[in-house]
Amino acid sequence: MQKIKKRWEISKNWQLIHPFLGSVMVIATSYMFARRLLHLFQFNNTVWEWVLVPVIGIALYFFLIRFFMWCFKKLENKWKVTHKWEMIAIFIVFAITGSLSGKLAAPLTEWIGLGRNTVNGFVYWTARILLIFPIYQVILIVVGWLFGQYKFFWAFEQKMLKRMGLGFLFR
Repeated sequence: MQKIKKRWEISKNWQLIHPFLGSVMVIATSYMFARRLLHLFQFNNTVWEWVLVPVIGIALYFFLIRFFMWCFKKLENKWKVTHKWEMIAIFIVFAITGSLSGKLAAPLTEWIGLGRNTVNGFVYWTARILLIFPIYQVILIVVGWLFGQYKFFWAFEQKMLKRMGLGFLFR
């Protein structure tokens, strides 16, 4: 435990929630990806699924952990954070925000009358992608605030929108 606290610069026990939650999310992602991969090859509800899901899931877990550690090293100097554990919180916020905005765009697209079965596929997907953008911006700030990273995400948001030519929104 001391090794984890030292590596991630954790000074208070409540901050341990970030590495724990990050690990749980990577385990869940590995499991779901392994299941979907096996379903693509028609291994649904077979003995092979029970054997291969844990094997592929564990392999994916270690691959993803190594990938995220590589990302942490690359972004450590770019993102100005006080403690390393905040990097985990930032990654978690991005994961939640991306998934949630994609999920919320589908019912919102249906609600405004551009359902998948009522309009052309091109119109549906264009509208859905255009809806994801504002949903993402709002959710990013809210989830960032919930994880104690409001300052980072507000600066990130302003920088991103300025680069897109929407800087006038902050004057």
